[in-house]
Amino acid sequence: MICETNEDHTKWMRRAIFLASLGKNTTSPNPKVGAVILDKNGKLISEGFHYKAGMPHAEAMAFSNLKKDAKGGSMYVNLEPCCHQGKTPPCVDKVISSGIKKVYISIKDPDKRVSGKGIKLLKEAGIQVHVGLCRKESFNLNKDFIYRNISKKAFGVLKWAMSIDGRIGLKNGKSKWITNEESRSLVHSFRAEFDAIIIGGNTLRQDNPLLTTRGKKKPEPLRVVFTKSLDLPSKCNLWDCSKGKTLVIYDSSTANEKFLTNIPQCVEVEKVSSDNPELISKILAKRGCNKVLWECGPRLATAAIRANCIQEIITFIAPKILGGENNMNPFGDFEFKEMNEIIELSDSQVSLIGNDICVKSALKN
Repeated sequence: MICETNEDHTKWMRRAIFLASLGKNTTSPNPKVGAVILDKNGKLISEGFHYKAGMPHAEAMAFSNLKKDAKGGSMYVNLEPCCHQGKTPPCVDKVISSGIKKVYISIKDPDKRVSGKGIKLLKEAGIQVHVGLCRKESFNLNKDFIYRNISKKAFGVLKWAMSIDGRIGLKNGKSKWITNEESRSLVHSFRAEFDAIIIGGNTLRQDNPLLTTRGKKKPEPLRVVFTKSLDLPSKCNLWDCSKGKTLVIYDSSTANEKFLTNIPQCVEVEKVSSDNPELISKILAKRGCNKVLWECGPRLATAAIRANCIQEIITFIAPKILGGENNMNPFGDFEFKEMNEIIELSDSQVSLIGNDICVKSALKN
């Protein structure tokens, strides 16, 4: 008889979570999932993880890698097995037909096509199902996927760099470079975590950015420009679609559509009915973007926070003083009148990047 302990279960679920993390940056629009299979004697006989949409799910890979019969064994998986036909067959069917007797699931799948249905099918087949092991770790791993499925918006992260006196540029718009080279290289690595990067028309006109990971992710994240006027440069780095795909979203209530002729045919264009950033977030969510990076200027950043499009913030702080009341701030005026109205951040993580400081924080709900 096998003596199972909570430590054993935690060990194998954490192994599944680790395996799931190997699909970081590549699984969107799908979640990151790992699976571990033990035989009836509690010995590891297979494992797998989901690497990319269209490729085998974690459970399917684990069954393909089996070293011996799984009958009477158990499975650990960080997300509820799917029960619908997509690009790949339902994982629940394979689990049931394998003869596995116990399935440990960390969290339910928020996708309405699954969301408890997979667990129900497993139980109806006589399989013992345990839910909730390492719940917090599994939630954090897939918080962007969960957020998109529940809110129908992309999980948003706002990033900016500023001087120690809180300025992001001079009053003439010049900002290269506030942070050091090491911080700028780190930003390219950060971008690899995202499905899309968003800027406003002013940032495009002023900075002419590339918005790429510099080869750290292939394909590169979708580069998105939101414009109220459509008065964009006829030549800029984002019009070179060999570097990455570009999408222009414009406010049809204010834009002059004659400027559409300045945008190359390789660039996708979509229009929205107003300048509400929530519309951008919903468009990207429909395109399968779980997590998006806002690298925009003060006006769009302020509007994005007001529209609840930002869930986390990454701030780079350089030991430099720009000074001047008219120099650029990270945000516009939120028009707060009382201190209880201000925006609070939580779960801050602070690290040193050379002489720069990087602070990652979550917005309090």
